Amino acid sequence: MRLIIAVLLMIGAGITEGCTPSEAVNVFIRINQNGYRQDDVKTGIVFSEKVLDGVNYVVINTQNNKKIISGNLGQSLGTWGRFKHNYEIDFSALKDPGTYQIQIRNNKSHDFRISNDIYSGVTENLIDFFRVQRCGPTNPMLHGLCHNFDSPYIAGDSLFGKVDVTGGWHDAGDYIKFVNTAAFTTYMLLFAYDFDPVRFGFDRDNSGAPDVLEEARIGLDWLLRCNYKPGGLITQVQDLRDHEVGWRLPEDDPLRYERPAFKGIGKNIIGIYSAALALGSRIWKAKFYDDDYSRRLLESAENIYRLKGSAPDLDTAPSGMYQDQKFEGKLALGAFELFSATSKGSYLKDSKDYAATAGPDYWWSWGDVNSLAHYRLATEDPKYLGYIENNLTHWNHLSDSTVYGDIGVYPWGTTHLLFGVILNNILYTKVTGNSQFESLAQKQMDYILGKNPWGISFVSGVGKTYTKHFHLQITYLKGIGLPGGIAAGPTSQDVLKNYQIERKPSGLDLFNSDNVKYFDDRNDYITNEPTIVTNATAVFVFGMLNRK
Repeated sequence: MRLIIAVLLMIGAGITEGCTPSEAVNVFIRINQNGYRQDDVKTGIVFSEKVLDGVNYVVINTQNNKKIISGNLGQSLGTWGRFKHNYEIDFSALKDPGTYQIQIRNNKSHDFRISNDIYSGVTENLIDFFRVQRCGPTNPMLHGLCHNFDSPYIAGDSLFGKVDVTGGWHDAGDYIKFVNTAAFTTYMLLFAYDFDPVRFGFDRDNSGAPDVLEEARIGLDWLLRCNYKPGGLITQVQDLRDHEVGWRLPEDDPLRYERPAFKGIGKNIIGIYSAALALGSRIWKAKFYDDDYSRRLLESAENIYRLKGSAPDLDTAPSGMYQDQKFEGKLALGAFELFSATSKGSYLKDSKDYAATAGPDYWWSWGDVNSLAHYRLATEDPKYLGYIENNLTHWNHLSDSTVYGDIGVYPWGTTHLLFGVILNNILYTKVTGNSQFESLAQKQMDYILGKNPWGISFVSGVGKTYTKHFHLQITYLKGIGLPGGIAAGPTSQDVLKNYQIERKPSGLDLFNSDNVKYFDDRNDYITNEPTIVTNATAVFVFGMLNRK
């Protein structure tokens, strides 16, 4: 009886994908709700607490109700949570543009499109998220001018006095700013444009600067301010008091006059900071002919890079957040971008040495960027591509053992990791022309956009049923949706058990397993908080997948 009530609640919330009451308890259909491009691998998952072996399914064209594909479910792929019977449907043969639906008995999937333009507009929305995250006098979206007194003093350099580190982005749902994540974000926005200036050349406000570079400029300007004196770098603005004063709009922050800056350094920070500024220097010189700004960026990048000989391997994050575990990949990336900007052979040698030591990550996050360095170096020496192939081979093996085709790893930031799998495939395909990992990449995108146990797209505004209750103060307090937000996604119980979070009951709870859970709850800062780093990777991925 409790199960029936839970499912009926989900019907009211629009989560059952069109199931009728008599069948809703038993059968659920999960697909990529955004749809598929014509040549994509196209798969869905059907699951139930009851055996469905041999049950017939059809794919119909919803515009004329014509049956396009008919087949029978095969053997179950395994168990997820309480649902012991999970089946894959492969309808890759369907290539004609149109709107379709999968039907099994009386159960219907969401309608989905097949078209090469299904990702059109997504990248633009993702960039709007950064405008919501803007801090200081940067023309933010959805909130007022904020934190114009950053910062009254520098922890670690108390004699310096006040310092101007206004601007930049709030990192996530809170109002702290980090050089580590801001430099990564800035680099990824610049990298996207450098990778394909045509795809990322859109300029919606007709300012003469592509949107992605306008946003990257927010990051570059703030990173320059953080290099507040020769050899001095601020790595964080504000401390954990930010988390203790309750939910408020940034312009109403009672701590606006009490936001200290923190001095820090480490080879990891040196690497990603130098990478962002050196790449920015090259783009601003070539694109905008701004020799003065280009020079300032390059001087700061080189000056900070020179500190690597005396710097510790890793910085110590003042708040304990975004603490790197390694530095070689970031330093390899920084050295390569400095080589590209200066043609100095010593930087190329450093990059090759650090990249070889770094090896494959078998991961992707703000702290695991070896693949970017390996991709850059592969243009000089193809052997570095092998590290990216090692990543993809490893993830492909993991994907083969899961019900949904995702890689079956659920850290704090699952969606970012999955976007990283897709990014690695894009880099690999660009160099080799080989599409052997295309199915792996497609399955990760499918998972992000609805082909997951919860039947939810983790990207705001993409798909029919998507995350609504982000852990973000601005949109919650204003009672509005978050443009371009991406939830962190399902997380393992090994992580969740360490935090006490009060959540409301939800129809999605039915689909949580003992080991992996997701909550579309505004209090959940683990599975449901958007971050600038995830959006930065997603901007690149969606931009490259969009076929205009």
